[in-house]
Amino acid sequence: MAEVLSQERIRLFASLSRRAIEPEKFPSSTKGVFLGKKLLVDCQGGKSARRNIQAVPIKMGLSIGKAMRWWEKDSAQHEGITSAQDLVDSLLNAGDKLVIVDFFSPGCAGCKSLHPKICQLAEQNPDVLFLQVNHEEHRSMGYSLNVHVLPFFKFYRGAHGRLCSFSCTIATIKKFKDALAIHSTERCSLGPTKGLEEFELLALAANKDLCFEYTRKEELVSAAPEVKEIAPEMPELPLLPVPITNQGSEDKTLAAAGRKN
Repeated sequence: MAEVLSQERIRLFASLSRRAIEPEKFPSSTKGVFLGKKLLVDCQGGKSARRNIQAVPIKMGLSIGKAMRWWEKDSAQHEGITSAQDLVDSLLNAGDKLVIVDFFSPGCAGCKSLHPKICQLAEQNPDVLFLQVNHEEHRSMGYSLNVHVLPFFKFYRGAHGRLCSFSCTIATIKKFKDALAIHSTERCSLGPTKGLEEFELLALAANKDLCFEYTRKEELVSAAPEVKEIAPEMPELPLLPVPITNQGSEDKTLAAAGRKN
């Protein structure tokens, strides 16, 4: 009886061994990694059924837009200056329009806090031209124009040239508003647009770091013509005859007159 039971156990173990799942064999390139594939087993046949399941690589791209810098926000009324020649041309082409040149630096906290207020004033005054000069990129040009503190503003208009220049912050913005109210009134300039002052142009031309050329205008002094004084011609008078008297007779006449007295 014991031998019969042992034989039955041996048969059962053999049947289970035949139905055991054989390990999946992968190519050597995979180095035994499943790569996300599923292994399906056919229990009826006792063999693993392989299906052609391929792992498709998915490329994920993260699109990050360029962050707008603070001096580029709400700056539709501002024009960026790229060079000294660009500044000179912008002022000359403005005509009688009021032009405000704004010198700023990206690392200037005062410039950053004041910028939204300046943008609001620019929207309220569409007839005013606002020019932005990045002092960090055009430091040499700023030094030639005597800009040593930021933020700094220069006002120009028509034939008058430079009207005023000053520095202000968010605490002293009233200075900017007062200057804008004074110089933003419509007016007609007599003469051509002046732009930068003569000494400013000479300073820019003398700066070797700038590609800017300027020739000093020679002041033409008109020489006054020499005036020769011409004496008026006097008419010739006729010569009157002079009576000729004898000195001796004159003495005798005087002596006779003395005796009578």
